[in-house]
Amino acid sequence: MRAESPTRAPVLPALPRVLLAVLPVLLAASTGPLFTTPNIPTWYAGLAKPDFTPPNWLFPVAWTILYALMALACWRVLGTAPVPGEARRTRRLALAAFFLQLALNAAWTPVFFGAHDILGGLVVIVALLVMILWTIRLFWPLDRPAALMLLPYAAWVSYATLVNAAVWRMN
Repeated sequence: MRAESPTRAPVLPALPRVLLAVLPVLLAASTGPLFTTPNIPTWYAGLAKPDFTPPNWLFPVAWTILYALMALACWRVLGTAPVPGEARRTRRLALAAFFLQLALNAAWTPVFFGAHDILGGLVVIVALLVMILWTIRLFWPLDRPAALMLLPYAAWVSYATLVNAAVWRMN
């Protein structure tokens, strides 16, 4: 008869884990409205956009869901307790990648909407997409549900990259 393995406690207690997962995501999310609200009805409305550009009302709906999934994915990975060695290094790298992609996420809106720099926005969003995909790859061996939670984010940012590229080409 095989003995059951004891349940391993999370690396971080619940409150710090929630704060580390949620607060940075909320901070990144808060940059969006600061730059989009004054620019959507003025500068952005005057840009030529491809036919596949989503309607403006869809952005806050999509991003609310995506930010919630991002925070939940981070919370799950923060709760992993890998054994020493390669898994521990992967966890550190995965969390670093997550927070780097989050910084790129927060940077895109001030570049694209704030600076009206469409090409700069394209550079940032391509880097963001690469970092999201790398984060998914690093999350996978640590917590597959967390990695899967980032797939809609990768899909949305892929789509947004195409829109950004088309807007740059058209303007």
